[in-house]
Order: sequence, then C-alpha cells, then structure tokens
Amino acid sequence: MTANGQVNSGEDFGRFIDLRKGWVDRRIFSDEKIYQRELQQIFARSWNFVAHESQLPRAGDFLTTYMGEDPVIVARQRDQSIKVFINSCPHRGNRVCFADAGNARRFVCNYHGWAFDTAGKLSGMHAEYAYDENDIDKSQTRMQPVAKVAAYKGLVFATFDPDTPSLDDWLGDFRWYLDMLLDNEEGGTEFIGGCIRSEFPANWKFGAENFVGDAYHAGWTHDSGARATTGGIPFPDIDMENSFHSSVNGHGWEFGTEGVGDISLLGSPAVMEYYEKLRPKMADRLGKMRSQIWGSVASVSLFPNISFLPGISTFRIWLPKGPEKFELRTWVIVNKAMPEDLKREITKRVMLTFGPGGLFEMDDGENWSNCTTVNRGEVTRRQLLHYGSGISRRVDDHPILPGTVFRGQYSDANQRLFYERWVDLMEAKSVKDLPQRPEPRMTGRETRELVGVSAL
Repeated sequence: MTANGQVNSGEDFGRFIDLRKGWVDRRIFSDEKIYQRELQQIFARSWNFVAHESQLPRAGDFLTTYMGEDPVIVARQRDQSIKVFINSCPHRGNRVCFADAGNARRFVCNYHGWAFDTAGKLSGMHAEYAYDENDIDKSQTRMQPVAKVAAYKGLVFATFDPDTPSLDDWLGDFRWYLDMLLDNEEGGTEFIGGCIRSEFPANWKFGAENFVGDAYHAGWTHDSGARATTGGIPFPDIDMENSFHSSVNGHGWEFGTEGVGDISLLGSPAVMEYYEKLRPKMADRLGKMRSQIWGSVASVSLFPNISFLPGISTFRIWLPKGPEKFELRTWVIVNKAMPEDLKREITKRVMLTFGPGGLFEMDDGENWSNCTTVNRGEVTRRQLLHYGSGISRRVDDHPILPGTVFRGQYSDANQRLFYERWVDLMEAKSVKDLPQRPEPRMTGRETRELVGVSAL
C-alpha cells in the first residue's frame, strides 16, 4: 500500500498472506481499494456460478443474478443453449429486467422502450422514426454478452474473460469431490423451491472461507443448534485421524468419513434412511471412500464465492455488495430421483437449519458481521490474524484423495489455500498465467480414475 493506505495496481498481494507461518492481514476484509481490485481481478475473470440447469427447463425461461457486482440475465434459448448477458440497456444503461425469474419472449427497457430478444440482441425500439438511417446499427447493438458459458453436471457457470481456462481446468481434480454431490445417483440433481435472499453486514470472504474449511467453529458456535435438531445429542467429537481437508485451485472440501454427521443435523429419520439405502449403490458408482465421505460432517466452497453443505442440501453464493456487505442467495439441492415427499422434508429441514432464521445461519451471520466491523478498527487492523491450525499435517501423495490434502478436520488448511488462490488472481496479469494448484492427477472428465483404491 502507499503511504495514504491506497492499493497500487502492481502491488505484491502476497504481503497480505503468509502460508508458511499461517497468518492473514485484516485489511483484506474492509479496505475499499482491495475490494475494487477483487471485482476487477477475481470476479471479472473467474468462472461465476449463475444457475442450475433445472431452474431453466423451457425455452424463454430466465433468471437474474450477479457476477461480482455486474447484474446479468441468464436465459434458455430455443435451441436449449443458455445465454448470459449483462442486465443493462446499451442506450442509457438502465436495468432492463427487474424480475428475479420467469419466462419471456423479450426484455423491454422501461426507460425508452428498447426491446431485446432472449439472447440480448436489439429487436425493436419505441418511436424508431427518431433515428435516421445511419444513426444506429441494430445488428451490432445489444446487451453485452459474457465471454463464455459452460456447465458441469447441472451447474451453469459464466465468465467475462475470454482467456479464463476451461471450466474443466478451473475445477480440475475437484470434480472428483463434486461428483459426490452432483452424481451420487442416476439422474443427477435439481434445485427445488425458490431462491432465498438475505443480506449481511460482512465481507463476502468470511462466508466463503467459513464453508471452505472451518469445521472448527461448528462444535462451539452451533452446539445448541445441533442439540435442538438431534434431540439433545451434542455436536460429535472429530476423528482427527480419519478426517481431512482437500484443496484444488482454491476450491476446498473439509470432511469426515463417518457418513452420517451432516445428514443427522437435518433431524429427519426418513432422510437418513434414504441415504443409508442409497449408500451401497453410491459405493458402486463412486467408490467406497466417497460413499463414506458423503453425509459426514463437511462443508465446501468453490473459489471464489460458491458454497454448499453436501449432507444438509443447502447450496449458496456470496454476492459482494461492498467490502462490508454481501447478499446471500440460497437454494435447496436434491437428487432428482428422490421421492417428492423427501424433497419437501429436506426443504423444511434446510429452512430450519440454514435458512435466514435457521438455527445455524443466525449464529454464523452474527459472527461474520462482528469479524468485519471489528477488523476495520484503526489499531485493531494492524494485528495479523492467525490461520496456523494444522499447518504441519499435510499428507503427501494420498493414495485416493486428489488435491492438496491435510489430515484432521479441525484445521485452517483450506482457508490458507483459498487465500493462496486469492493472491494468484489478485496478482495475475492474465488468467492464462494462473498455476494449477496442485498439478492435476486426472485429465478431461475422467473423474472416476481414482476409484480403484477403496481402502481408507
């Protein structure tokens, strides 16, 4: 930073993180210049989650969301492809679509009546006689499209940067873990119900880093909530020998291998019975270890701002709204093949646990808010934050688990590697320069390549 606290465009952002000693500089959670750099370097160049394919089943179906702070429309086309474009009229910049979701043949700006088709192309104008023959080329006037759109097993992503690596490369070996959520049963997944939106006076990274690896808070912060959903049973002790953190390109999954911890927090015997019956088939489909990981106490984040709890069925994104504010959008994700009564049961249980008024969500929101406001203090922010738990527990060349692996679920390992990727993006002149962390063990879509070994 400069003497007046401003961020230089060519600054060494590695100065804010120390992976070897395990600390993070508090300024990254409140500094406006750092936040603006994040919008430019991270959100404008990353693969951003924009929809689940189940939300757009028919031609003309659309939804609106954000990529960073840029509003976008996501729309299903007649050829069943999905287009994504900025939700801003090229005439004066007004937001064109104000609806959260729906079905439309066109989008019409309410300022001057410019109309656009579902691919964002200009198709008509109010009082077009106001324009002489050469005033405007309608074929070249449109709402700005993103550079690329891609999907992985139902999840739809978009990026503004044409140089961003393919989605497969972006996810890398983390697809091995993602398949536990997205491909544990024939038919894949779907979002059910609507989207729940809430706002928090907190920095977006606190939500993402909490889910990427902070199991440590759960037994303390959520003890009373866990007792409420399990009939008084306290949060279980963690088996540090048979639990892990794994990170790929900043994406992280922390997990146990007991198979029941998170599912039990839903407090539904019917859901537990469903997954116990499914587990042998899951082992055949994904391998023994993934069938044991699924349903365990676990949390996951995809860099930069996508998170889910695989056993509890909540899926969410942390949309930045400034250095000290984010909007949380939450959905319920279930297997398509699941009976309808269980889908309804899971939806109710997700609301009980991780809805805006849920037993666990309120605990987390208060903590993230206080972390943000306290860290911005003039003297307070000079003290570094400790991220050193489990720093010596790295497992080299695990026979089954891909990624950078650390043993023990109570650890800061995935948070450290999340911020390593944060530095990568903040400093990279081009996303072509991003390293693979670690070097991939799998190629293409061969996500079952490592299944051959089944022992823990």
